[in-house]
Amino acid sequence: MAGRTSTPGATVTGRVFTVLETFAAERPIQSLTEVSHRSGLPLSTTRRLIGELVAQGALERLPNGTYRVGIRLWQLGSIALQQRGLREAAFPSMNDLYEATRENVELMVLDGTAALCVEKVYGRTSVPSDTKVGSFVPLHASSVGKVLLAFSAREVLERTIDRGLERRTPLTLVEPERLAAALTDVRRSRVAFARQEMALGVVAVASPIINRTTGEVVAALGLIARAGTSLERLAPAVHTAALGISRLLR
Repeated sequence: MAGRTSTPGATVTGRVFTVLETFAAERPIQSLTEVSHRSGLPLSTTRRLIGELVAQGALERLPNGTYRVGIRLWQLGSIALQQRGLREAAFPSMNDLYEATRENVELMVLDGTAALCVEKVYGRTSVPSDTKVGSFVPLHASSVGKVLLAFSAREVLERTIDRGLERRTPLTLVEPERLAAALTDVRRSRVAFARQEMALGVVAVASPIINRTTGEVVAALGLIARAGTSLERLAPAVHTAALGISRLLR
């Protein structure tokens, strides 16, 4: 691994990952000199990067001056494993839903005050969508976002309102009272709609995915279609697919 980031133009992010990659199962604890040697970075650069990683909790400094992976990386790794299990459980049902409708099918999880796309199935005939795996959509303007808001703690809705409800189209719900009423309907029906609220010409329907062991809503399954499509006709299929995924989660 030595010399990997000595190339001119290596980014700070690239150097940070090079430092982290020097830690492995066979060497969970290293000294500053060892990290510098294995990363191929100058000692001064390694010292600065390690200091920043310790401050963020990504690395931990031991009493003897050596370093090991910090609790923050363990937390992030745990999240990644949870999402991997979720994606593996969801993908067959997502693919079946796409085959039945030929529409965009998306899997979203809550990330702060936004919905994060962790999986997507679509085809050439699906309505164009800017949403990609790893991208975010606003909670108040999307069907998946409304599902996640409806089953989240009250403070998530409060933070979302405090940040401002952006009017994405003339049809976006930007009045807190109307949004709260819509979320009440979602909790009752277990289905959320977005009718040209994210983008004109696009409608969507979503349903919650529930961890049956904990009872927690862990994700939202959404379907995006062209305006004019009957969401009421598609809603039962989306809800059934979400229930099927929920049965697989433990």
